[in-house]
Amino acid sequence: MTPRYLPLTEADRDEMLGAIGAGSVEALFVDVPESLRMRRPLALERALSEPELVAHLRGLAERNTHTGAELSFLGAGVYDHYVPAVVDAILSRGEFLTAYTPYQPEVSQGVLQAIFEYQTAICELTGMQVSNASGYDGTTVAADACYVAKHVTGRAKVVVAEAVNPQVRQVVKTYAPGFGLEVVEVPHRDGVTDPNELGQVARDAACVIFQQPNFFGCLEPAPELAAAANEHDALAVAHVDPVSLGVLEAPGHYGCALAIGEGQAAGNALAYGGPHYGFLAAREDYIRRMPGRIVGETTDVHGRRGYVLTLQTREQHIRREKATSNITTNQTLLALGGLVYLTWLGPQGLRELGETCTALAAYAKQQLGLPLSFPDRTTFKEFVVRVGRPAREVVAAARERGVHPGYALGRDYAGLDDALLVCVTEKRSPAEIDRLADVLAEVGA
Repeated sequence: MTPRYLPLTEADRDEMLGAIGAGSVEALFVDVPESLRMRRPLALERALSEPELVAHLRGLAERNTHTGAELSFLGAGVYDHYVPAVVDAILSRGEFLTAYTPYQPEVSQGVLQAIFEYQTAICELTGMQVSNASGYDGTTVAADACYVAKHVTGRAKVVVAEAVNPQVRQVVKTYAPGFGLEVVEVPHRDGVTDPNELGQVARDAACVIFQQPNFFGCLEPAPELAAAANEHDALAVAHVDPVSLGVLEAPGHYGCALAIGEGQAAGNALAYGGPHYGFLAAREDYIRRMPGRIVGETTDVHGRRGYVLTLQTREQHIRREKATSNITTNQTLLALGGLVYLTWLGPQGLRELGETCTALAAYAKQQLGLPLSFPDRTTFKEFVVRVGRPAREVVAAARERGVHPGYALGRDYAGLDDALLVCVTEKRSPAEIDRLADVLAEVGA
C-alpha cells in the first residue's frame, strides 16, 4: 500500500497515463537512448512508515543546536539579536504568509503598502532617497550595486576594501566576470582602510565598497572613504549593519551614493545562515538603475491613495544588457519582518539597542583580558582578540563546554590564525560574558 503521506496513488498514476495515452511509465521514456538508461534498481534503503520517518527526521534535527541551548558569541555577518513575538505574529498572517509577488495592484494593496512602508523605513535608516523592495541577501546586493555603478559611470573597475565581509567580497568576485568587471582589493591597515590608499586605487573606478562597521567590528573613517571615492567620480557604496545606524551616522549623510547591507540583524532569526534579506538604497538619481522592485504611491481615478509597482513590474530586468539583477526570489516576507522590527523599536529604541551592544562589548573586552588585535580602534558590537594559539583549536575546545566563543579569522585573513572575532549583542548578559571569560581561561586562550 502507498504510504498516506505520499500524495500520488496507484490510481492517480493510472489515470494520468490514460489521459495522455501512455500504456505504462516505461512508455514515457521511449525516446531516451538505451545506453543512457540504468537497468538496475536504485540503491535505496527500504521505505519507512510514517512513525519511522518522523523518528528519523527528529533524530536528524537533534544533531543541530541553537543559541537558546548553547551560549554563542558568533557574529561575522549573522547576528543573534532578539526578535520580538510581534514579528512572527504579523508574518504568520495569511495575507502576508501566502502572498505572491504583487503584480496585480487591484488585489494586492495590503502587500504593496507594506512594501512601501519598508522602503520608507530603509530610506530613513540609511539617509537615502529611494530603496528597492529588498534584495536576496547582503552579499548579492553588493554585486547588484557594482553593476548599477557600471551602468551609471561606464567604468568597469570595482574597488572593494579588504575589511569588507569575505563572503561579500567573494560574491562580488563571482559575479564580476559575467558583468565584465575588474575587482581590485585595498588591504586594511591595522584593522581599517586608509582613505589615501583607497583614493589612489579609485581612479577610473565605477564604485568603491567599504563596510561600516567593518568585518573586524572596527569603525572605518567612512566620511573620508566616501570623499576619496567621490573625488574620482566613483560611486561610494557603504555596506552597513542596520542595527548600528541607531548610533552611527547614516551613509546618505556623508556622501555615499548607495547604502547596502544584510537585513537579518533587524527582525530575522539566525535560521542557520538563511534565508535572509538584503537592502539596497540610493540617491534618487539612480532610481532607474536599481535592481528589483520598487513600490510607488499614486492615486486612482477617484483620487484615492493607492500603491503600485513602478518603473518595472518584475524583480528582474527582461533585457540582459540592461539588467542590474536577475534574481527573482521573493524575500518580501523577510523584509516585512525587518519593517515590523524597526517599527517596534522606533528611533529611540534603535539608539538604545546600539548603546547596549556597545557597552556590553566594552565590558567583554575588559573581562576577557586578552590582547586586542586592533587596540587603537573604536568598535561597535564585535572586536578581535589574540588567543595565543590557533583560534580554531580554541573554538573547538570551547564548544565542548557549550560555548561558541567567536569566529576564527585565520580562515579568511593571513596572519590572523590566532585571532578570534567576538560578537556581543543585547542578548548576552554580563554573567554570560563572565562565562565566556572563564571558558577561554580554561582552554588556555
